Amino acid sequence: MKTRLLTALTCSAVALMLTAPLKAETPQPPKGFSALFNGKDFTGWHGMPHHDPRKLAGMTPQQRDDQEIQCKACNKKTTWAEDFKKHWHVENGELVNDGHGPYATTDKEYKDIEFLLEYKTVARADSGIYLRATPQVQIWDWTEEAKFKHGADKGSGGLWNQSPGAHGKDPLVLADKPFGEWNKFRIIQADDITTVYLNGKLVVDHAKMENFWDRKQPLFEKGPIQLQTHGGEIRWRNLFIREISSKEREKILKTAAKKAEKAEKTAAKAK
Repeated sequence: MKTRLLTALTCSAVALMLTAPLKAETPQPPKGFSALFNGKDFTGWHGMPHHDPRKLAGMTPQQRDDQEIQCKACNKKTTWAEDFKKHWHVENGELVNDGHGPYATTDKEYKDIEFLLEYKTVARADSGIYLRATPQVQIWDWTEEAKFKHGADKGSGGLWNQSPGAHGKDPLVLADKPFGEWNKFRIIQADDITTVYLNGKLVVDHAKMENFWDRKQPLFEKGPIQLQTHGGEIRWRNLFIREISSKEREKILKTAAKKAEKAEKTAAKAK
């Protein structure tokens, strides 16, 4: 009798484990990195649409959240904070956006960093990653022919808002994975020098990132990271960051200077 009861209890426990939703594990950053997203909620994040960050200077977090926006999806006026919660949610340890609403923006501002993250998106959507509140490391649907004229066929990872012909605007190689698979970015930002790896391939090599908001001025010294929304669902996970030391920063800047000098010599010979 006891054996039958124990067997029944064991079977019930196993059935419960199989039917219960799996709890997402807390993201485990590599050594030297910290997690930007805790896999559970919006702690450390707020919503901000495409917006000149200089206009927010001096605002309190509450004043920022109370800024109004016209929700394109529902055609109603709402606040940045309300719109953020409407279009973003957390699911299975992933930060998910439906393709609308303000951009997920870190509360903290960053200067020189190494940034790791994974994303998965859908057909006919595009997105990007703002560094220091400045657009952007581009994410394309590289199969959408209508956007080939904009460079979508070249793939993701380029600095889309660079001036035409500027170094880094187009990725060096097409490195995107098929839809349904996770893509991995490794982004290094030191001063205004940006290097990007997509799925282990170098796509931007020590490019001088332009200040989109005023191209006559240098890139902001620091600013938040933003995850752009545009046109379709995108999922983010394993967002890890490491702040770069001044010694490492100087080493990166010296490498960038050497590469720029070599490129100028090559261009001069080609004339």
